[in-house]
Amino acid sequence: MKAKKNLIVIGPRVLISLDRSESRTGAGLYLPPTVKEKDEVQSGYVVKTGPGYAVHDPSTQNSEPWAVSNNKTHYMPLEAKEGDYALFLKKDGVEIQYEGEKYLIVPHTSILAIVRTEIVEG
Repeated sequence: MKAKKNLIVIGPRVLISLDRSESRTGAGLYLPPTVKEKDEVQSGYVVKTGPGYAVHDPSTQNSEPWAVSNNKTHYMPLEAKEGDYALFLKKDGVEIQYEGEKYLIVPHTSILAIVRTEIVEG
């Protein structure tokens, strides 16, 4: 029997594979040299997203704190989706290495813009 590992992103965070291109992003965006020099903004592809922002409904909570709660946590989904190309603030990201690849885990609030490719019939 084999065990399969799954990397699960928690909360309103996004796992991003960095784009290592020079001044032009894979989506065709040009970043000014001043931005690249300071490395304030980086770009990459969204690999995974967390479930989103936890939303608690106060009307479903018990008035007795010791009582067993059967409330399910609901989540407000994130705008970013797997496969999107994201521009984000580098300073807020945490670099990790998973199975030989480098990624950044970035809070959803640090994403500045998303380029989403859609297939349209012409």
